[in-house]
Amino acid sequence: MKFSTAISAAALTFTSLTSAITVSYDTGYDDASRPLTSLACSDGPNGLITRYGWKTQGAITGYPYIGGYMGVEGWNSAQCGTCYGVTFKGKTVYVLAVDYTRDGFNLAKAAMDELTGNQAEFLGRVEASYAKVGVAKVILSTHSEIASILKPNSSWHILFELMNIVHETTK
Repeated sequence: MKFSTAISAAALTFTSLTSAITVSYDTGYDDASRPLTSLACSDGPNGLITRYGWKTQGAITGYPYIGGYMGVEGWNSAQCGTCYGVTFKGKTVYVLAVDYTRDGFNLAKAAMDELTGNQAEFLGRVEASYAKVGVAKVILSTHSEIASILKPNSSWHILFELMNIVHETTK
């Protein structure tokens, strides 16, 4: 009896870690010069301008892997700046929540193209899975030019991995 309860609890925990969600795109998030004051996650104590000093979308570390997320309730949401791994047909992109959207994720077209193999416009909307991840995942995954020169087990590679571990354990 206790074993089946433990299995049920473990299954419940696992399903809460990854979930299905709808993903669409909005080319407004592709505009690097767009001011953050146009977004829900602009200023206020939880805003990206306040926390990081970013003024435009292009200044965001991880741009263009940004978008709206339904968990961002509106201006100054505590969910502003949270990061997610979004997976579609085995491909995962890491995105930063910068705005509100009514349903699922609404990403920059460039991010959705990466997710769907350049099929964002053709598909329009897809069902994907997602999980919350550490901020370092977004930063590292979007700087391929840096990641490509980091040799496995080099001090820089290890430092980036440690940054992600520290962030995960201090959430």
